[in-house]
Amino acid sequence: MAKIPEQIIDFHVHLFPDRLFDAIWDAFVRHYDWNIIHRHYYKECIERLNQGGVGVIVYSNYAHRAGIAEGLNRWNESILQEYDHLYCFAAYHPDDPHALDMAGRLLENPKILGFKLQLLVQNFYPFDPRLFPLYEMVIEKNKHLLFHTGTGPVGNQYVGLESFMRALQKFPDLPATVAHLGAHEYEGFIGLLDGHPNLYLDTAFCFLPPPYQGYTLGPGYLEKYKSRVLYGSDYPNLITPRESEIENLLEMGLSQDFYDKVFHDNGIALIRSLTGKPGGEVPDAQA
Repeated sequence: MAKIPEQIIDFHVHLFPDRLFDAIWDAFVRHYDWNIIHRHYYKECIERLNQGGVGVIVYSNYAHRAGIAEGLNRWNESILQEYDHLYCFAAYHPDDPHALDMAGRLLENPKILGFKLQLLVQNFYPFDPRLFPLYEMVIEKNKHLLFHTGTGPVGNQYVGLESFMRALQKFPDLPATVAHLGAHEYEGFIGLLDGHPNLYLDTAFCFLPPPYQGYTLGPGYLEKYKSRVLYGSDYPNLITPRESEIENLLEMGLSQDFYDKVFHDNGIALIRSLTGKPGGEVPDAQA
């Protein structure tokens, strides 16, 4: 029977300063009636993930409005120094007056893999021209982007397959991961992988137990594109236990190669490509 690797890479974790976490969790209740069951601040999040078999954590945070990215990124730089096995998609907002200068400086840090763009919350399109200089910089510096650009679990006018395709028309080689397998337009986002070799998808929030309606396309796509999918938990912002998605993925009976690639090998390879680190130099929580 197939199993996940003993040490896994979680490519979709959220870490925020404590007060921002409180505000986010309260907003989930107000706007979506979601009660987050893992209300843990960043130190406990890291500890619990390590105890749960996560060897390398790739986390993100985002600037929901102009004026806060710089402070968030100072915090990011601090905790990246504190933990060897952490990597980050940093915060960016195009309306900050020195956004590109900040981005250029941050991308010199090998533990900052790129930037998170949470289009549902930040309320701009992925094809917004204000983002084009950032895309050009990320490509030039061999870094990466993490997009929340699908319509799930909820959507607005700024997200969706069509909007993201407009960005790819201008930047077809954009190095990016689309969170949540592009939910709910799974087939459309998966269909982008053939024509865009620098594109990945992550699994976060796609394999929750009912009543949430997640990925329903069966094992075929997952096996075909197993080299382009990254495991992500969305921890701690979950409405079910973190283990539920892992259990549901295992119950699908996919190949051992799938579990090895998605839970470990793809993530390690991508980190190495973005940091310039060879073979065994990506530290894990046991190092």
